[in-house]
Amino acid sequence: MSVLHDHVPVEKYHGTGNDFIVVDAVESIPDRPAFATTHCDRETGVTHDDSPRTGADGVLFLALEDRYSPPRIVMTLVQPDGSVAAMCGNGARVAAAWGAEQTGSDVLMIDTPAGTRRADVDGDHVTIEMGEPTFAPRDVPLDRDAELVEEDVEGLTVTAVNTGVPHAVAVVDDVDDVDLEAVAPDVRHADVFPEGANVTLASRVEGDEGNPHFRQRTYERGVEGETQSCGTGAVAVAAVAKRLGLVDGSAPVTVSPPGGDLEITVPDDGPATLAGPAEREFASELDVVVRSA
Repeated sequence: MSVLHDHVPVEKYHGTGNDFIVVDAVESIPDRPAFATTHCDRETGVTHDDSPRTGADGVLFLALEDRYSPPRIVMTLVQPDGSVAAMCGNGARVAAAWGAEQTGSDVLMIDTPAGTRRADVDGDHVTIEMGEPTFAPRDVPLDRDAELVEEDVEGLTVTAVNTGVPHAVAVVDDVDDVDLEAVAPDVRHADVFPEGANVTLASRVEGDEGNPHFRQRTYERGVEGETQSCGTGAVAVAAVAKRLGLVDGSAPVTVSPPGGDLEITVPDDGPATLAGPAEREFASELDVVVRSA
């Protein structure tokens, strides 16, 4: 059982529809999981006239350390189920947008459990370093010693990659032809993924001029449902497309989740990058949630 007590100032941001409640970490919230579970709920969570959606995909607790140059932000993402995510690409871009608003700096360093990432901010457009994607079994992690590349897992042909968090990526003819909510949970909890996995679908968009272009849908671990956008998933799509020979070299790849377009690079040697819009929706106050005995 939970009770409500006091309130804290918050802001709501989104990156291509991946939406987050932002809380300055100086605020005292003794039970972060309860706060996230309550206010991220898609039926009863945070709401505002300036936002089209109730709830959120997570709460970003951000600690600004502006004594450094460039400024640093310690980012903790608590997901709707109360768990902490090691990395979130769109969340990191939101953290950078928030930090730029606080400091006026267009370069920030984002400290995450998956490592420190550089962010470059140009208005609403934010580019974040994402580390180097890895297919290594112990890094994904996998419950085996061999990489998992285009293999059947619970009826879906997937490739496993870690882009800050684990993803099982399935390249399909059309992402809309797959009932993601039906097939993803079994893959997400498959024995081969001892820590679980996000489940991401990708399909090539033919006929577009310019960058190689893929559509994306992702069922997110911790959200336990499909989100409008997933930054680590978009990088996973580009990394898997490169691994499978669907794209060449280090040229940018456009990946389009339902919430908008993202641009990804996956160099041969060096960190991947994720770029796209990050926008502030509103400021408000939310009750602090304290679990009672």
